[in-house]
Amino acid sequence: MMSSENRSDFSASCSRITEEARAKINLALHVTGQRPDGYHLLDMLVTFADHGDRLDFMPSPTDEFTLSGRFGETLAGDGGTNLVLKARDLLREAIGPLAFPVRIQLEKNLPVASGIGGGSADAAATLRGLMRLWGTSLPEEALAALALKLGADVPMCLASRPLIARGIGEKIEPVPELPVLAMVLANPLKGVSTPEVFRQLATKNNPSLSLPPSRPLAVDWLAAIAAARNDLEPPARELVPEIAAISAMLQANGALLTRMSGSGATCFGIFANMAAAEDAAAALHDERPDWYFQATETVSGGA
Repeated sequence: MMSSENRSDFSASCSRITEEARAKINLALHVTGQRPDGYHLLDMLVTFADHGDRLDFMPSPTDEFTLSGRFGETLAGDGGTNLVLKARDLLREAIGPLAFPVRIQLEKNLPVASGIGGGSADAAATLRGLMRLWGTSLPEEALAALALKLGADVPMCLASRPLIARGIGEKIEPVPELPVLAMVLANPLKGVSTPEVFRQLATKNNPSLSLPPSRPLAVDWLAAIAAARNDLEPPARELVPEIAAISAMLQANGALLTRMSGSGATCFGIFANMAAAEDAAAALHDERPDWYFQATETVSGGA
């Protein structure tokens, strides 16, 4: 490890590193089976919003972790902060002496435990940010294994680009042709238990995800997404009736397609353009200022 004198010199010369932890949107989620160890087998079409949490990293005499943002207080204490810290500690163990102490600031803009990969995105951003700060990297396979150790969603959040994920989420195929989508993310800020959603799932051997082989146009993608499904949405609606209500609100405000993301309770509405999405988000916020509404574009598959 660095001496305190060298660390001080380095701190003075090193810029703050910033990483975006983008919201993960499950455009489709098919439950296709269950492994003997209890993990469910999934087929997922995933994209990422150009909106999410933000993490800043900089050298520090000792390790520090601070929280801010709309949902920062939700993570105060023990709940929810461990993935960022676990990512830091696992990467430090893998990197060795180069991993000097750091100050990590998490600006928590996404609702917690809401089906859009907030904690997993934060962990992935921590891996990316600390590798930049520490000036090092891991071989691709080692990094993928470390990410999977943090959670099934972390490898895809590490990529933060449109993809198809299969297995428990570790088998990733990029989808560069997926277009940018204008959408509104909506959450009633009521928790839904992921294990309970899976327990309530009626059928665990459902048809796999099937997409057209050629899909260059946004209208083709909209039809393809509409033909897919989220198998977790029906049981989640039973547990949290607000999911159905918020989906209906998105539709009433012009969404071309609505669906729940992940295990909920966040839903998304796809709109014709960003102007329509921003108008809908503003109207929805006026209607329910106590809920979460965010207009956003998704990232480009070719970026």
